[in-house]
Amino acid sequence: MGKKVLVIGQGGREHALVWKLAQSPQIEKIYAAPGNPGMAELAQCIDIAADDIDKLLGFARSEGIHLTVVGPEVPLMAGIVDRFQEAGLKIFGPTAAAARLEGSKVFTKELMKKYAIPTASFDVFQDIHRARSCVRTYTDQGKMVVIKADGLAAGKGVVVARDWEEANQALDSIMLKQSFGEAGARVVIEECLYGEEVSVFVISDGHDFVSLISAQDHKQVFDHDQGPNTGGMGAYVNPPVYTPQLHQKVEKSIVSPVLKAMAAEGYPFQGVLYAGLMITAEGPKVLEFNARFGDPETQVVMPMIEGDILPLLEAAVDKRLAGYQVNIAAGTCICVVLASAGYPGNYKKGKLITGLDNLNRETMVFHSGTARKDGQLLTNGGRVLALAVRGSSMEEAIDQVYQELKKIHFEGMHYRSDIGRKSLRQGV
Repeated sequence: MGKKVLVIGQGGREHALVWKLAQSPQIEKIYAAPGNPGMAELAQCIDIAADDIDKLLGFARSEGIHLTVVGPEVPLMAGIVDRFQEAGLKIFGPTAAAARLEGSKVFTKELMKKYAIPTASFDVFQDIHRARSCVRTYTDQGKMVVIKADGLAAGKGVVVARDWEEANQALDSIMLKQSFGEAGARVVIEECLYGEEVSVFVISDGHDFVSLISAQDHKQVFDHDQGPNTGGMGAYVNPPVYTPQLHQKVEKSIVSPVLKAMAAEGYPFQGVLYAGLMITAEGPKVLEFNARFGDPETQVVMPMIEGDILPLLEAAVDKRLAGYQVNIAAGTCICVVLASAGYPGNYKKGKLITGLDNLNRETMVFHSGTARKDGQLLTNGGRVLALAVRGSSMEEAIDQVYQELKKIHFEGMHYRSDIGRKSLRQGV
């Protein structure tokens, strides 16, 4: 009998994980909770919400699930890993205490300060008047300033303010109007770092770790990094700015120290450590840590991992990562997100999606916000689909993915036309 695996989540990240796990010869059946129409082609979707820990635990017990893989951050912060471990069930992800690396910006900034991990200088405030005074020290000098809600805010709790008016509005929204609820009870105010952003992914067993591959997300909704931030409009692997030499430096000065720090503090980190870095003139500095895979980065990272990913996840859970080798494929991978009109603001759902049957067999389609009704595939979110393509070069991959995009249609479909092109300007 093969193994049964449960993947928790319903977005493009989870679809990419299901897609990769489905290639494992060891797996008999994959369940996705709650899943989406794309995952339903590879897994049995279960109508249980990603944060309904009691029902998920009951399902894993009753079905004899060998391994549960957690996609989104909310159930991690809610302690799903703790509950499963207490029940003697294998689950891939950090405990609630370790997931504070993502769940509390204050915790993480103070940890980095204590262990001298490079990051932006910062201050923490619960009082809005003192926070305003701190902000003034930046804006009065004509400097940009970063304001962050302490807790989870669905990726929207960070404001990069260009002037006093913008900064003051952010403080009012977060601290007075409580636009993010308890997540904004404290704020972190920090200097604005300049450079190029890179996402770095490692798998940790609490002591040892293995690096996967770096990627670069495109957060702004419009070309040339214009417009408001989104959950991510596309990504590609191996950004040229992130050289092998820089990777060694990141492992030595950031990844290894933070994992050792977490262990020393009594919160060993098992699972995916996702480091969001800014490559500054002074070297790499941490913008944030996340306690799970990124979206849409997972949609380009998974296609680059050669072989079966299940043994890697099992080794992390079982604390057997010492000496583990992950093989990364040659070439590159890029994905472009197709979004609904109006995203990241208000948008309409229920638009008919056509053209997926016309795509090349090699093109990977990861569903983020789709629904199936009366046999038709409809839009059901802001980010609807991500198309991913591998190529021997970035130029080839970019050309292929944009040719494929032309075959798909839904009313109001929007995407960026410049994903990955920054790498070509850097001579790749």
